[in-house]
Amino acid sequence: MAYLHPVKALLHRSLQHTAAAQICQLVQLHRSARTGSSPEDREKAAVSRYQRGSPKPSAAQKVKDAGKDFTYLIVVLIGLGVTGGLLYVVFQELFSSKSPNKIYGKAFDKVRSHPEVIGAFGEPISCYGETTRRGRRQHLSHLEYLKDGLKHMRLKFYIEGSEPGLKGTVHSESKENPETGKYEFRYIFVDLDSYPKRSIIIEDNR
Repeated sequence: MAYLHPVKALLHRSLQHTAAAQICQLVQLHRSARTGSSPEDREKAAVSRYQRGSPKPSAAQKVKDAGKDFTYLIVVLIGLGVTGGLLYVVFQELFSSKSPNKIYGKAFDKVRSHPEVIGAFGEPISCYGETTRRGRRQHLSHLEYLKDGLKHMRLKFYIEGSEPGLKGTVHSESKENPETGKYEFRYIFVDLDSYPKRSIIIEDNR
């Protein structure tokens, strides 16, 4: 074969590839003309034949499918019921005026704003609950009980301020008001973990 300049050789190979591609297209067009349909049409026809040839579901299969749908519906309804119950419990725990967390927040507001507490502990004053096994101070100690037909609740939590090494234990008791149904404080006081031991009375309605 005669020597070709690199550019001419590149053009020569490009023309060969183009010619081969055009020949392939012509062959495909020729086949399509003979069959009278395009490849896409043949594919659609094959799918249509497959669908027409598929057997219709029997009565037993329909009953089985309906049973599956009913089972899925039951599972969904149970899931919705469980979710609704959890949301109700969370709402009662966080937002209800009778929840321990709500009363705990009110008691702490009274404690941290008391002048004698601020003078003893310094600011800012923080509070925390019982320490769990994992070392977290999140568990709120509380006791609910009935006395004279009315609900009572006792709380205990802890506070500390900027005064080094000084901590305190807060005790409170609330009683349900029979007219409003809300809890009202009977007493709130703070025991200082110091020597000599002393207490700060925040509120006493006994």
